[in-house]
Amino acid sequence: MDKARKPNSTRKPPEASESHAEIDDWIRRVMPDLHPIVAHVDATIRETLPDLRYAIKWKKAYYGLPDLGWIIEMVAYDVSVNVVFFGGADFDAPPPLGDTDRSRYVKLRILEEAQAPEMRRWIEQAGRVPGWR
Repeated sequence: MDKARKPNSTRKPPEASESHAEIDDWIRRVMPDLHPIVAHVDATIRETLPDLRYAIKWKKAYYGLPDLGWIIEMVAYDVSVNVVFFGGADFDAPPPLGDTDRSRYVKLRILEEAQAPEMRRWIEQAGRVPGWR
């Protein structure tokens, strides 16, 4: 029997920090082939959204804003990077993956996917909708 995943509301959110140091350390540890993707997404998030808070929990990078909570989660697997937008269902054109609660995500396998214009648009929209608190 499959074990059901707990919804975000029952999991304790990460502790926020104003320092990007934990994220830098996490980026250095991702698979070498994924490093350019992760570094690009991280830079785009930081360029696009002011006043960010950061955390690492469950081997995932979290980006949040004081008034909205955690808005973006990034996780690097062996061959892809998932970027989760906690309020993605509320976006004008939501990311294509995910169908539970308000989270939507995109799976990035190559740098060009991370550089696509819709990534910046989703990051911009993430800064305007409530995330995970």
